[in-house]
Amino acid sequence: MQGEGNNQAHFGFRSVSESEKTRLVGEVFSSVAKRYDLMNDLMSFGLHRIWKDFAVRQSGLGKGDRALDVAAGSGDLAIRFARQVGESGEVVLTDINPDMLELGRQNMVNHGHLRNIRHVLADAENLPFEGERFDCVSISFGLRNITRKEQALKSMRRVLKPGGKLMVLEFSEPTSLQLRRIYDRYSFRVIPKIGQWVANDAPSYRYLVESIRRHPNQLSLKVMMENAGLDAVRIHNLAGGIVALHIATRYG
Repeated sequence: MQGEGNNQAHFGFRSVSESEKTRLVGEVFSSVAKRYDLMNDLMSFGLHRIWKDFAVRQSGLGKGDRALDVAAGSGDLAIRFARQVGESGEVVLTDINPDMLELGRQNMVNHGHLRNIRHVLADAENLPFEGERFDCVSISFGLRNITRKEQALKSMRRVLKPGGKLMVLEFSEPTSLQLRRIYDRYSFRVIPKIGQWVANDAPSYRYLVESIRRHPNQLSLKVMMENAGLDAVRIHNLAGGIVALHIATRYG
């Protein structure tokens, strides 16, 4: 019997042990942290900001609510949530990578020390919060980097209040063959070059492109969320399916 962490997982197009994937993904994000926001703007032509604005509008959060942003990176989604829930609400920003969590802290400082945000170093697969705490839980462009996605979805469901929403914003599968071909050429030929020119790190961005192709498509992720005990999963395709927002509700 294989021990925990010795099962196989995908790191881009490579097959590695689960423990090795966790380590390698950590190295990628420590490497890209300093250029993370700039690279997001360049790679998406700034569209990631529009996608995140759309996600926040779909959250249903109001004043005084609690939101959890998992694998939050630079915290740009958490900043949007904080404005929506107001000072009487609470936003918790988590990441497993200390360098990315520090980047999120610095961004909070730059936005005026938002008082209703907390930062927690945490593994998405084992969130350190009591059950049924949050009105909304989100993960934005982070699920594909998690080693055990099913476990992470169950962990996020556990901390969600009954009636609350789980939102997964992630790269997905273009809905047309023509767009898929254009997207593939851009992803594999251009993005690693941008990573080399801007961050001096083509391999990390090659991994990020490969990780998108390994991530479950829209319908597969919907089934995965349902299997994790989430209900009424809705899919919003953005940019022709290059990105998808999955929204689920916890009923029970």
